Amino acid sequence: MRVDAHHHLWRYNAGEYGWIDEPMRELRRDFLPDDLERELQAAGVDASVVVQARQTMEETRWLLELAKDSRVIRGVVGWAAIAAEDFPAVVEELAREPLLKGLRHVVQAEPEGFLDGAEFNRGISTMHGTGLVYDVLVYAPQLEETTRFVDRHPQQMFVLDHMGKPAIAKDGFATWAWDFRELARRQNVVCKVSGMVTEADWDCWTEDELQRYFDVAVEAFGAARLMVGTDWPVLKVACRYRQWWETVRRWTARLTADERYAIEGGVAKRVYKL
Repeated sequence: MRVDAHHHLWRYNAGEYGWIDEPMRELRRDFLPDDLERELQAAGVDASVVVQARQTMEETRWLLELAKDSRVIRGVVGWAAIAAEDFPAVVEELAREPLLKGLRHVVQAEPEGFLDGAEFNRGISTMHGTGLVYDVLVYAPQLEETTRFVDRHPQQMFVLDHMGKPAIAKDGFATWAWDFRELARRQNVVCKVSGMVTEADWDCWTEDELQRYFDVAVEAFGAARLMVGTDWPVLKVACRYRQWWETVRRWTARLTADERYAIEGGVAKRVYKL
C-alpha cells in the first residue's frame, strides 16, 4: 500500500491563511477530498494522512469529519493546545477518535527555545501512552533544540516533518546534515521525505540537488524509519504531485523491494497505525 504521509486540505480565506502570500497565489483556493483523490489516483497512491494547516480545534474536528467520509484518508494529524492547562482532558478525549493519529504544533513559527518550555513539555508527557504521534515541524536551525526535546520523552513517538526543512536554496547542507544525523540517532524518531522542493529554488531545483539530502536520510534513519509525503497542495508552487512521487521512486530504485515498500507506505502504516 502506497501512502502519502503528509498533505493538507482547506477551505481558503485570506484571514485564516495569511501565510499564503503572493508568490504562492495559486494556493488561494479550496483544496478538498475530491481534489486529493484525483491526485492520488493519477500517481498510483492508495491512502493518505492529512495534517493540520491551522492551529485550531475547529480545523482538527473538520479534518476528522472529512476523513470519516473519505475513501483514501486513513488518518489525521491535528492540532490541540498542548501547553494549555486543560490539555490532559482534551488529549484523553481526542485519543478516543480512531482516525486521529497524532498532533502537531507549528514550532517553526515559534521563538528559539520554545521546545524547552516547561508547559509544552508537560503536555507532551501527557501524550505518553495515548498512542498518538507528535509531528515535529521545525526549520534546520531548530534541530539541535529538537534533539534536546526528544531526549526528554523517550517513550513518545515523533515524526520529523519535511526532513527538518534544510535551507536547500541557500546550500545549507553541511549545517543541516550534522544536526539531522544527531537527531536520527534517537530510535523514537522517524522522518518524512517531504517538503524538499519548497525549500529549494522553486523554479530550477533538480533531482540531483535534492538527492544528496535523501541519501543522508537513508544513511541516518534507514528505510525502516522513513516515509514519503508530498506536502500537497503546498508543493504545487514548485512541483506536480505525480512528479514528486516519480522523483522519490527514482531515488529508491537502488534499494531493495522491502526498503521501497517501507518508505512508500509501510512505515507510515506502522507509525500512524493506519
